Amino acid sequence: MRDDTRHQYADVIRRPLLTEKGIKMLEEGKYLFEVAPKVSKIEIGQAIAALFGVTVVKVNTANPPVRRKRVGRFAGVKPTYKRAIVTLKEGDSIQLFPDS
Repeated sequence: MRDDTRHQYADVIRRPLLTEKGIKMLEEGKYLFEVAPKVSKIEIGQAIAALFGVTVVKVNTANPPVRRKRVGRFAGVKPTYKRAIVTLKEGDSIQLFPDS
């Protein structure tokens, strides 16, 4: 794989989301990621497969609602993001916490 292709995949997947729900889903072989808002499920699956060397079975996406934020008299919104739940083939796993 060329380095520029790997760089493009790294732009698709922003970071793993380590929430309570996301950690519970790890036991089922499902991983939760924050992804770029404009990418499709197919692109997400290809990026995960290429970056981590695993087989992706299913990709579900969600756009959480906009959250309002107020600081003093100034009102605004938090930045939006897209969430992807990636199901891997049984036996495959992604090491989110590398050993030091």
